[in-house]
Amino acid sequence: MNISPKKILDQLIKNMQITAGEGSKFEVASLQKNISIIDYLYSFTSIPRIEIIRAQAEIEKITYVDLEKTPIDSQAVGLVSESVSRRYKIIPYKYDLTNSTISIATEDPFDRSIIDFLEKKTGKKIILSLADKQQILKMIDLSFSQSGLSPEVRDALKEYSPDLHKETNNSNVQLQQAPIAKIVSTILEFSVKGRASDIHIEPEETRTKVRYRIDGILQEKLSLPRTIHEALISRIKILSEMKIDEKRIPQDGRFTYKSTKDEVDLRVSTLPTVFGEKVVMRLLKKTGGIPSLSDLGFGGPQLKELEEAISKPYGIILITGPTGSGKTTTLYSILTKLNKPTINIVTLEDPVEYQIAGINQVQINTQAGLTFATGLRAFLRQDPNIILVGEVRDKETTQLAIQAALTGHLVFSTLHTNNAATTIPRLIDLGAESFLIASVLTAILAQRISRKICPYCKVSYQAPPEIAANIKSVLGPLLPKKFETNPILLTKGKGCDECNQTGYLGRIAIFEILKVTMAINQHILHQDSAEAIEETAKKEGFVRMIEDGFLKVLNGVTTMEEVLRVAET
Repeated sequence: MNISPKKILDQLIKNMQITAGEGSKFEVASLQKNISIIDYLYSFTSIPRIEIIRAQAEIEKITYVDLEKTPIDSQAVGLVSESVSRRYKIIPYKYDLTNSTISIATEDPFDRSIIDFLEKKTGKKIILSLADKQQILKMIDLSFSQSGLSPEVRDALKEYSPDLHKETNNSNVQLQQAPIAKIVSTILEFSVKGRASDIHIEPEETRTKVRYRIDGILQEKLSLPRTIHEALISRIKILSEMKIDEKRIPQDGRFTYKSTKDEVDLRVSTLPTVFGEKVVMRLLKKTGGIPSLSDLGFGGPQLKELEEAISKPYGIILITGPTGSGKTTTLYSILTKLNKPTINIVTLEDPVEYQIAGINQVQINTQAGLTFATGLRAFLRQDPNIILVGEVRDKETTQLAIQAALTGHLVFSTLHTNNAATTIPRLIDLGAESFLIASVLTAILAQRISRKICPYCKVSYQAPPEIAANIKSVLGPLLPKKFETNPILLTKGKGCDECNQTGYLGRIAIFEILKVTMAINQHILHQDSAEAIEETAKKEGFVRMIEDGFLKVLNGVTTMEEVLRVAET
């Protein structure tokens, strides 16, 4: 495509990828080097390649595709040979069975000869989309090699016979369906290698999509033909010891999978949807152990405050945050630190996610009458030193937890609130007396999880003026002294093979710890607002979650975008 430098630079300015000043500088520099503006932008700037592709597509009013974020349809790949893909530098990424169309990524979507050739060869309608040449070549290698997810699935699809599945629902037939077993095994193996925490298998009208939650973000990695969905779900149900003929109600199960490098427990949940049953599998590693508090992101004064709170012989310590914010992992880290032969620790969980040697862990069973409230009553007769209650969710559990703390036990639990200060009004809403809360509450920890910058491709850059001003405004006196006079340097990941081009690898938590001091107790007794509680806490050195996040940004651990995504309230 032959696009004038002015058009491409104007579009990048419009898309807020560069400033007008940078545009002029890049245009002059490309002329000096005697190379096209596109080649210059790719080679000598930090603009993401996909943003340059996007700008070209918007100018030409054509579709573009980011192959790093788009799942490759195994059926589509099977319709075009490897030799053709390599010769024309194309990769099929989507097959629409209804309209009989194949969507293909190419660096030249205006090449009519590709369309004519492929339409004649496949008998399908061809739709070309603009894509990055590097991504295309990488996806060709991945899709046609034996190391990727798609080739094994594609081979298995060729062997699979839908008719065999239709004839009978007999579990023996399902178990003997080697292609389906291979597809499930490949999906699970990829999840372990890709560090996924969850696998989502979701039916749609014309396909079944497979998504993985990696570092807290859902990523679609595989698209399967709709015809194999029933067999795929049946295979997972058999492994999880569920009823394969029951499709009208949700079911739960679990099984263990041993991959080439790890053994994982999978907690499986099915849900009937309009297009069929959806399955979500939560991966719980059996190997690797529980992270320490410092591994989670605690350090400095925060770590000292938490260690002081958990060293007390009685009281209540609450950990708050939304679902998926790492509350359970933090609790397990604390319990592992406190676990000694001289201490009796009992936990009441729903479900028990990790099994810890030396701790008495109890699984909630509501059908049998074992709830948080009934379990907590039984615990008080078990001579415990430390009690963990998975969640404070009703009046009875709240009152029993307070009673346990009043009688000399150290109680840990979780609560769903946005920050530490709003936890106290929430406890009062749950029926706790304010004078009892003031007597037993020791500390409240609120947290979120943000992605860590990939150490293999991290680069530093000077913060733009508006971001630097925001950091200084939020941190105030907490701003490290070196940044008061020097420019603020930030870090980001460029994207590499180690982090799958995302720029992030692993996760870290950002926290705020509210110590319940005499001044905070006065607010509790007067049932003051969360704002008043936080204002007093700040005078006593309280560091808000967003401030902790910004400090981690300045330390090069995570990015501004991540902190604002998870912690801005």
